[in-house]
Amino acid sequence: MQPTPEHNERMAKMTLALVYPLYIAKIEKKGRTIEELNQVIEWLTGFDNLKIQELITEKATFETFFEKAKLNPNANLIKGVICGYRIEEIENPLTKQVRYLDKLVDELAKGKKMDKILREM
Repeated sequence: MQPTPEHNERMAKMTLALVYPLYIAKIEKKGRTIEELNQVIEWLTGFDNLKIQELITEKATFETFFEKAKLNPNANLIKGVICGYRIEEIENPLTKQVRYLDKLVDELAKGKKMDKILREM
């Protein structure tokens, strides 16, 4: 299933400030920490804790967030289904990147080991 153009536009305009607290709630409910969440975000985007907070404060959209990111070269190893979409089949690059992040957060919340989440060989 492919996301619609409207879905892609909605993803682009969503802000990290809106989604980050939802990520925190999801992972903390499962006993994971904000530090682990930030480690996952840093692995995917190259943003350290300070930069993540700066992007939250400036209410950066996901479009801006991923434009500024230096995507991990192993991000393409993130596969599977998230929110009803198979990541490998998503054609829109930005929507795919947002779903990469969603998948990593989901894996963190499900208790997956950090080396597996970060696709360490």
